[in-house]
Amino acid sequence: MKRIRKIDDNVFRLIIILITFLLIAGITKGGTFMKPSIFQTMGKQLAEYGLMSIGCGICMISGGIDLSCVYIANLCGIIAGLSMQKSGSSIIVAILISLLVGAACGAFNGFLVSYLRIPAMLATLGSYQLFQGISVVLSGGSSVSGIPDTYTSLGTLTIIGIPFAFIMFLLVVLIMTFIMSKTTFGTKVYLVGTNAKCAIFAGIKNNTIIIKTYMLSGLIAAVAGLLSLARINSAKADFGTSYTMQCILIAVLGGVNPNGGFGSIPGIAIAVLILQMLSSYLNTFPDISNYYRDLIWGVALIGVLIINFVINKKKTARLAKMS
Repeated sequence: MKRIRKIDDNVFRLIIILITFLLIAGITKGGTFMKPSIFQTMGKQLAEYGLMSIGCGICMISGGIDLSCVYIANLCGIIAGLSMQKSGSSIIVAILISLLVGAACGAFNGFLVSYLRIPAMLATLGSYQLFQGISVVLSGGSSVSGIPDTYTSLGTLTIIGIPFAFIMFLLVVLIMTFIMSKTTFGTKVYLVGTNAKCAIFAGIKNNTIIIKTYMLSGLIAAVAGLLSLARINSAKADFGTSYTMQCILIAVLGGVNPNGGFGSIPGIAIAVLILQMLSSYLNTFPDISNYYRDLIWGVALIGVLIINFVINKKKTARLAKMS
């Protein structure tokens, strides 16, 4: 019950931040920011790194981290693009192959972390170099283009005014929220992240849970790669390199504890919305260079970590007094 209560409090704070930001943006840049076309563009853009943030977030909840999600997405996009270029290869087959590759890459990460006991940060740091290298070899170091129009039309498709990519993002959010909050697997992920040794004594097979968690992350990254392929009509080995830090920032902003055991998918989803709106809001100021983005994200990440540390410290002190 305590974990559920904390999650609700964090989601509530994020909703307040989101509403406050919308009010500020509406007052200061209402004419250029509060337009349906702007929100449609945001919906297309946030889906890709939003999905990768969810994958990274569930790995952090389990006590690890996935720094390779961006490069899994690129690899899956390249493989899907190359498969679609081949005569006789259907789009459905290309998508299935891409999803299988994403799950396999995630399972490989999970194997390194669980069975070989390599720290998650080092394991996924090494694997992202591996996945990037494979992508370069497969693509010949250039962009994979020439994607069928039937597939790329998904990148511009809207359903009742809502971009298809954003609908996919919401669908994954709903599925992962159910998995993490309503299933035995989700509960085990939280237990492993909270205390791996206690989880073993509770009869949980930690290695299996960790591998499944990273497989989920790889699968979600593959979906992100497929959406990216449809949106930009190409795939490249080094696309979206800045997304890695954004994914970590979003997960932490969404309430995920970097030490594991705490966080929620709805919190990550709302954090994605906040960061995308902030990014689009900054675009309305031509004097602010894009080179300042990384500086802003870095300051935001450190600020959120400090705030979470202070809040957790106060809660711990309050609980100690009550006991």
